[in-house]
Amino acid sequence: MNEPARKARVAGFALFTLFLTAVFVALGVWQLQRRTAKHELIAALTERLAAPPTALPPSAQWPALNPARDEFRRVSFTATYAALPDAMVYSSGSAVRKDASGPGTWAFLPARLPSGETVAIDAGFVENTMQDRDVEDRAVKKLVTGQPMAFTGYLRFPEAPSWLTPAENRDRRLWFVRDHLGIASALGWGAVAPFYIDLEQPAPANGIPRPGPLEVNLKDDHLQYAVTWFTLAGAVLIAFAVWARGRRQS
Repeated sequence: MNEPARKARVAGFALFTLFLTAVFVALGVWQLQRRTAKHELIAALTERLAAPPTALPPSAQWPALNPARDEFRRVSFTATYAALPDAMVYSSGSAVRKDASGPGTWAFLPARLPSGETVAIDAGFVENTMQDRDVEDRAVKKLVTGQPMAFTGYLRFPEAPSWLTPAENRDRRLWFVRDHLGIASALGWGAVAPFYIDLEQPAPANGIPRPGPLEVNLKDDHLQYAVTWFTLAGAVLIAFAVWARGRRQS
């Protein structure tokens, strides 16, 4: 190979090496940024989950609520479960409930506030591995007494389905994403609050459905991923240096 062609090949390979290095370094920096954001989220959630409950915001304030600021806020209020169809939402396991790490369903019921508005309540976990409608019916039947109850729980906002999320089964009143707005529309609950309540207490005497406190349990592997990307960037540079040295000696 003549000298101009050899130099052109080395230059081309050098540009490709610099491109790969830049990509790997950018991915490493991105993982460090995600790590910082994750730590801020964990700190915020830890603070909200540990805070004493406050009164449920009045309906006039509901439009101003948003997930970034209000998700997982602990609230207390009084409401009465409505005699309307409930929904069960499939769960393969919860990232914030260690006592609900396996498959089952969440029991979603509407409840009326003393002021007349309706709030959707995730009343707790049912170990319903087959998503059996009868199992859910037996679990929630005793909750609807027509009597007001004192609730404590967490503000949560509806989940958006992904393209992999199965469609709901309305005959079984079974959903695969916690979209309480869609559930309310399908089951005739009427207008509901833009959030739902992830119930902490009270729990039924037999513990079914099983409400409970939430815990922060978010994965934080971003530093490991960042080190991997930076290592790949260094490996690419070293490989190019070894190759270029060999070309000069040949």
